[in-house]
Amino acid sequence: MLNLLVTLPPALVLALVFLLPALESSTFLGLLVPGELAVLVGGVLAHEHRLSLWAVIGAAVAGAALGDQIGYLVGRRYGHRLLARTPRRFVRSGELRRALELVRRRGAVAVVLGRWAAALRALVPGLAGMSGIPRRAFTVANVLGGALWAVTVAVLGYLAGASYRLLERRLGWGGEALLVLVVLLVAVRVVRSRRATAREREAAGGHP
Repeated sequence: MLNLLVTLPPALVLALVFLLPALESSTFLGLLVPGELAVLVGGVLAHEHRLSLWAVIGAAVAGAALGDQIGYLVGRRYGHRLLARTPRRFVRSGELRRALELVRRRGAVAVVLGRWAAALRALVPGLAGMSGIPRRAFTVANVLGGALWAVTVAVLGYLAGASYRLLERRLGWGGEALLVLVVLLVAVRVVRSRRATAREREAAGGHP
């Protein structure tokens, strides 16, 4: 994918710098193709003076913010319908409900942190919409997180130049590490919740 993007005309790469981040959460494309690939290559082309670095950053910020805003609105309006079509074993397990509660509790922090892992980028905006996070709070966190992410990835691509392949792998490792951390935090929360429920049931059983 990286080799293909580097050989494309600069104008087309700039369009992809906008489109891939925009489609990550609005269409869940981020589960398959992370938008940072296009932003990274855009930074490399800026290093080669084939694109303006500011144009790359602007396109990435706009795409990231617009895509996540659409994902938020879709989750807010249709999220529960989508959940109704989720396999029953996932709904009965309570994992989706706990994930929604986590996003609701962390709010803007979850939105900003979710920007740094491809899987979270695709899912957090919709979950934020379903969890009831106010639109204004989400928009501020969305723009802030998208801007930090876009500037960081584009500038790293610019600085890396010909070493972009190694940088892409390291970014991927960082995103995977963050995803593992989030999963562990959710798992700890689930275990604590189940233990608390078990203690409450034992207490209720011991007092008629």
